Amino acid sequence: MAGLCAAARARELGLEPGVFEKGTRPGGSMLLSSCVVWRHRTLDGFRRECPRGDPALQQLVFERLEGAIAWLESLGAPVVQEETENPRTTGKRFDAKRLTEVLVRAAGDIRLGTPFELVDAPLVLATGGFPVRLARERGLLVRSNPWSTGDGLQHAQALGAASAGDLDEFYGRALPAPPARIREEDFVRVSQLWGGEARLVNEAGDEFFSGPPAWHESDLAQALARQPGGTGWFVLPAERRADPRVVAARDAGGTVLEREGELRLHVAASVTHTLGGLRVDTQARVLGGDGAPVEGLYAAGVDAGGVATGGYASGLAQALVFGLTAAESLAL
Repeated sequence: MAGLCAAARARELGLEPGVFEKGTRPGGSMLLSSCVVWRHRTLDGFRRECPRGDPALQQLVFERLEGAIAWLESLGAPVVQEETENPRTTGKRFDAKRLTEVLVRAAGDIRLGTPFELVDAPLVLATGGFPVRLARERGLLVRSNPWSTGDGLQHAQALGAASAGDLDEFYGRALPAPPARIREEDFVRVSQLWGGEARLVNEAGDEFFSGPPAWHESDLAQALARQPGGTGWFVLPAERRADPRVVAARDAGGTVLEREGELRLHVAASVTHTLGGLRVDTQARVLGGDGAPVEGLYAAGVDAGGVATGGYASGLAQALVFGLTAAESLAL
């Protein structure tokens, strides 16, 4: 989403951008998401939810998102839900496939199947962070597009860019553990979100997550990731056997055991996107270790780190706002 938004806005502003897409289709992980673009209802709420994040970057997302969503609508992106139905957040839900089509038309020159390469021009990094690399390093499942291996981070660091946030922190979900086979189109449906209804135990049968999870449950996924193998069990009353979440786990080939009035769902931590990344300023410029901008280099989406450190915020909102910001900085 970040790259498409940056290109579409840059074209509006009279530039001639090209999108170099590593994958075989446009849309990145946006196409696999529920496509709700949201922010916390108040800036203070944003700060409380993500206490170690960069206040200036959080304020940028907070202040620009409403207008940025209106920009998407002006391009013809259809809204399928006018509110998030979460009292903590505000935003809109789009149809992921149709939003991708709208942005592709507006972006123009898109070159699919193009590995990361140097270009002799200002560059906006929008490579989706490094969830695939992080998942491989830690033995976790991938819940993102398969191409976000950290190309942008690696390129920028080679030029002296600084990092921001915790590079081990991620937004993720508990999914049915292998031998379950989970297709990309099922990422949302099979996510095991129980809002504290389930007890979480490790492979030895010991509870290791105290208290209810946060409303987004990413803290639960990260706690699960710290267990050996990144796996554990959700323990639920047996009468939940027909719950859609249990059915989805079974349909995917996951392990669901029932005995002595309890259900046990074998789950594994998955990585959707990374929270740490490149240090950027409010103009989306990538910054070096000395705090000065790296010439000609910008970062959008979750290639920019340190926005949601310590909590959770909308990756699509970050992609949208920083995509627009990067394009506008280039056009100055």
